[in-house]
Amino acid sequence: MKFGATLGKWLDMPVGTTRWTWRKFWADTSLAYLFLLPSLAVIGLFSLYPVVKAFTLSLTNYFSPRVPAEFVGFQNYREILQDPLFWKSVKNTAIYVVGTVPITILLALGIAMLLNRKIHLRAFYRLAYFVPYVTTAVAISMVWAWIFHDQWGLLNYMLGWFGIPAQKWLLEPKWTMFTICVLAVWKGLGYTVVLFLAGLQNMDRELMNAARIDGANENQVFRHITWPMLSPTTFFITITAVINSFKVFTELFVMYGGRPGPLREGITIVFYIYEKAWDDHVMGYASAAAYILFFMVLAVTVFQFWYARKRVHYS
Repeated sequence: MKFGATLGKWLDMPVGTTRWTWRKFWADTSLAYLFLLPSLAVIGLFSLYPVVKAFTLSLTNYFSPRVPAEFVGFQNYREILQDPLFWKSVKNTAIYVVGTVPITILLALGIAMLLNRKIHLRAFYRLAYFVPYVTTAVAISMVWAWIFHDQWGLLNYMLGWFGIPAQKWLLEPKWTMFTICVLAVWKGLGYTVVLFLAGLQNMDRELMNAARIDGANENQVFRHITWPMLSPTTFFITITAVINSFKVFTELFVMYGGRPGPLREGITIVFYIYEKAWDDHVMGYASAAAYILFFMVLAVTVFQFWYARKRVHYS
């Protein structure tokens, strides 16, 4: 009875619940899980099982299904942390995150505030900014590879108008991270603009009008009203953008023809995992690197939640 009372309190059941009510509750719950069973099976097979399997592989020296894998414990993790190429991929990934997320957010916020006003062809501009987001990363990467081409690329052609010599954007290592960051900002801008637009249109206009009547200028309205009210939207955008930035791979792979840039200058963590898995065929080692990436993303995400506790306003 004590267990039933405790469980009933936890489930917010009324005091004095009869045995028949409990049976009905468990019957309804079982029926709900029965309807959820197909979805849970798919999630378990294609999401949970690979996660568990990858962790077990990371503790072995598995490299081929024809050769039995041997348990090596955390040896793969130790070797990864001692690999200079891994730390180079971490540095490049950090550069990519810092070079894309803040710029995308700032540009998107400015564009969203402009598109939130009554301007001519507003619907067209909204569509134009969002189209790159729904276009495949492969197609966009191929277009930007042409734009950055050193001989007949559009960017060098436009720089020639101002007398600036042509640059070897895709051939010189110093430009690798720059080209990837520019592509990422352009591609992710439209999605971020749409989210900021949704946040701006859900704001209380009466509060802004009251502030203006009290003598607040536009900068003060933005700083003390608009920006705090946009903090949940900004927080969501930051979380998702950082997580997606850690997973950059396709753009780099396509623009540089399957290489991580000249002299491997643009290698990222996911590209490092890809090379270990499919070039070196050390699946256990690659699985360990994937789990290190997971814990890095988890740590950054937890820090973002902690930092935003007193800086995100939901009311």
